[in-house]
Amino acid sequence: MKVTVIGYWGAYPAAGSATSGYLFEEDGFVLLVDCGSGVLSRLQQFKKVTDLDAVVLSHYHHDHIADIGPLQYAYLVQNTLEETNEKLPIYGHKEDKEKFDSLTHQYTEGVVYDPNQTLEVGPFSIEFLKTSHPVPCYGMRISDGNDTAVYTSDTSYFEGWTDFARGADLLITDTNFYKGMDGKKAGHMTSIEAATIASEANVETLWLSHLPHFGQLTKLRQEAEDTFHGTIQLAEEGLTWSK
Repeated sequence: MKVTVIGYWGAYPAAGSATSGYLFEEDGFVLLVDCGSGVLSRLQQFKKVTDLDAVVLSHYHHDHIADIGPLQYAYLVQNTLEETNEKLPIYGHKEDKEKFDSLTHQYTEGVVYDPNQTLEVGPFSIEFLKTSHPVPCYGMRISDGNDTAVYTSDTSYFEGWTDFARGADLLITDTNFYKGMDGKKAGHMTSIEAATIASEANVETLWLSHLPHFGQLTKLRQEAEDTFHGTIQLAEEGLTWSK
């Protein structure tokens, strides 16, 4: 399994960057997890848009789905130019029916996932955990049968994350606040809370992502190092993990 950061900002993208978007690759299959603002542009530094085999969405806040519309237009244009009829499946939950229905376009098809069931997408098995966030949102445990990556998406801290992330090779966490701040109302975590999950779940590598637009970002890693003693990296475009 190979995982690549495409976008990593919370709320809105900094200049030349993107909000949430992560590529998962295995045996030539390319899965995009979340498709936030700027993701479609930044994705093309690594892959052609039509290289995507599937998209899975954690929830429907703009910083996780803003580029679904442009992605749908891209598939319309490319199918027209190539005289093809390739449809891209976009997986999402149906707790917001209007947003889910918008995933279907001429060359994209919205596919509902049941968060109580394991979703099989290409070589990947995906389990879901409902997060603590103002809207229905699901974290994901993604495995290819050998390696496992856990993506919290947007969430405030709760103890259930430890069991869900246990033994993961890679943990990608919402880290939108610094030590001593309270992210519960906004539905986000601090550096210490992210590191606590990593430590208690005994993961190998921690990526701090969904980063804030204030403060010194390197401080997030420094704070996390006091709690988790494995590998810690700040998310950035092109950051890659593989085994």
